[in-house]
Amino acid sequence: MVWTVMVTAAVLLMYLVLGGLVSRARQMFGVPAPAMTGDPRFERIYRVHQNTAEQMILFLPSLWMFAVYVSDLWAGLLGVVFLAGRGIYAMSYFSDPGKRAPGFFLGMFACLALLIGAVIGVLVNG
Repeated sequence: MVWTVMVTAAVLLMYLVLGGLVSRARQMFGVPAPAMTGDPRFERIYRVHQNTAEQMILFLPSLWMFAVYVSDLWAGLLGVVFLAGRGIYAMSYFSDPGKRAPGFFLGMFACLALLIGAVIGVLVNG
């Protein structure tokens, strides 16, 4: 499960980095906790962090189920696709929220491939 573990660690590290960006943005844009609104640049950074948390709820269990019932290597590769999608999503959202869709859909594709693959894997191999 080395590939699945490495992707899991990378996703968690990405989430920590995004949390750090939120903290830094609070200071840079004068948005004291617990406020969640203020400067639009802060709000974009905050939304990327929160949306990533929302996606992780689908991604992580799907990743692990796929790794167990289908393939650790393919789970890892799809996990890298998810990471790339989240990176594209974040960079797009930071600069122009209207251009975030390609990154979102790339990450969602990986999530759905993992989930559907895991369900099929359970039915065939379970």
